Amino acid sequence: MTALIEVTDLSVGYDRPVLEGVSLEVRRGEILTLLGGSGCGKSTMLRTLAGLLPPLSGEVRLFGEPLYTLLPEQRAPLLQRIGLAFQQDALFTSMTIEDNVALPLRELTKLPDSIVCEMVRMRLALVGLEGLGRRMPSQLSGGQRKRAALARASILDPELIFADEPTAGLDPVVAAEIDETLVQFRDTLGMTVVIVSHELESIRATADRAVMFANRKIIAAGTLDELEHSRDQSVFRFFHARAG
Repeated sequence: MTALIEVTDLSVGYDRPVLEGVSLEVRRGEILTLLGGSGCGKSTMLRTLAGLLPPLSGEVRLFGEPLYTLLPEQRAPLLQRIGLAFQQDALFTSMTIEDNVALPLRELTKLPDSIVCEMVRMRLALVGLEGLGRRMPSQLSGGQRKRAALARASILDPELIFADEPTAGLDPVVAAEIDETLVQFRDTLGMTVVIVSHELESIRATADRAVMFANRKIIAAGTLDELEHSRDQSVFRFFHARAG
């Protein structure tokens, strides 16, 4: 598989590193999950991969280009090929759901409004929100808002979507619906998806591969089967202790 993201000897953090010496790749057409305990740096890594937080050292190549050494005018077209869904849905509370979802189309394309409205209608239907476009975010449940955020993140049909804790705080039934949406993005729309999660059931439902962080480094990477049979005790406990 072609690598959409290549990370080499990366250190990420703010005043000091939370992860160091990380090398990994994100392959076209897969769902890759970044996992680990609270505070391990997985969301910080996601922000760096998505172009939001420059690394302390090392390199991120996005679509083959060195993301953080490009000029702003060179980075912009690369970043338009990705979509972002934040842990908090980040919907604009003063706008309807359909206007929230339409925003990237109206800001970044010159499509006529009739086409924009039809694209929004179809995307809302895809994520299970058909008929709810005229509602305000405050009129939706937490799970519905998460799905609206995923609709907005995917409306430009990006090659790559980043989702930070998309099922956090949701009940199992609603979480499973979010998981199905992300799998649909891969299988129906051909998108590559990078997810940050600590929800074991969601990881099992979505991930083709996973990367696990602890102690400021990668401690395991591979398929779920490989991680579930890891000899590293912290990795093994993550996948098996909760079943007891």
